[in-house]
Amino acid sequence: MKIPYPEVLEVLENTFRKYGLEASKSNKCAQLFTQASLDGVPSHGLDRVPVFLEMIKKGRINPNAEPSRIETFGFFERWNGNLGPGPLNAFQSMERAVYLAKEFGIGLVALQNTNHWMRAGNFGWQAADAGCIGICFTNTKPNMPAWGGKEPRLGNNPLVIAIPREKGHVVLDIAMSQFSYGKMNIYLREGKAMPFEAGFDREGNLTKSPAEVIAEELALPIGLWKGAGLSLVLDMLASVISGGQATHQVGASGDEFGLSQVFLCLDPERLGMHDWIDQKLDEIINNLHDSATFSNQHVRYPGEHILAIRKKNIKEGVPVDPSVWEKIQGFLS
Repeated sequence: MKIPYPEVLEVLENTFRKYGLEASKSNKCAQLFTQASLDGVPSHGLDRVPVFLEMIKKGRINPNAEPSRIETFGFFERWNGNLGPGPLNAFQSMERAVYLAKEFGIGLVALQNTNHWMRAGNFGWQAADAGCIGICFTNTKPNMPAWGGKEPRLGNNPLVIAIPREKGHVVLDIAMSQFSYGKMNIYLREGKAMPFEAGFDREGNLTKSPAEVIAEELALPIGLWKGAGLSLVLDMLASVISGGQATHQVGASGDEFGLSQVFLCLDPERLGMHDWIDQKLDEIINNLHDSATFSNQHVRYPGEHILAIRKKNIKEGVPVDPSVWEKIQGFLS
């Protein structure tokens, strides 16, 4: 389905207000969810709205909680998300990291006791649009095995690295699993196998079946043992820097809440990079684009097609699976 952008925003705003969010929070939350689907990431956009609303109903998300600052050390601040809406907490944290970067050259905000931020890339684009290099990461509940393990002990702990560029920002948004669970759920809903091995079945065999991977929560780490190791240290950093929960604590109740996140910004202008950042990035990208390929496909940098996808979907309508839209409307009725 293609639904006009203003209509999607209106439906989401009305739904979020019904579930207790104040008007300003409903508006921003609707923008963040819609932005993900608008940019071609429905798995962490409109697809996640029913999950978000169910978490409010369960009391895992406090719809009008505000993050509170715990400690400040110049360019570094530690905050408590107070179990507020994850996308709003993350947006405010990156906003604060940008503010600190504009003042000190570097800004670091660590956030404990928050909720799922949905599309991680939103906050990379937020930093880059503000002219800052942005790096952010989060832990999750256990949903990926350690290398050689047969049970989920690691999170797929998404990582975002965003670099501002005049001709188009570079924004890398990756989970530590080969496929996010949101993407696997899309393939499961469509009755398709994953294009590459996505994880392990209960016997420890690699499988392309999203149903088997989701059932056992044994997603395949990117780079095999390398991704498993990176996941572990990201969890350590998120927990240690924020003072919040680690992955094994997040998953204790079964639900995913009470996460730990880190938001780091660097201001190129304050740090003396402004004169050469675009030149260097353009040279790197031009070299990448000149790469020979095994087919007629175009080699691209992370985030290269996002603006074109966004423009197309604003014109034609936000894409959404009919069953997902029906669920969202069901929450409003």
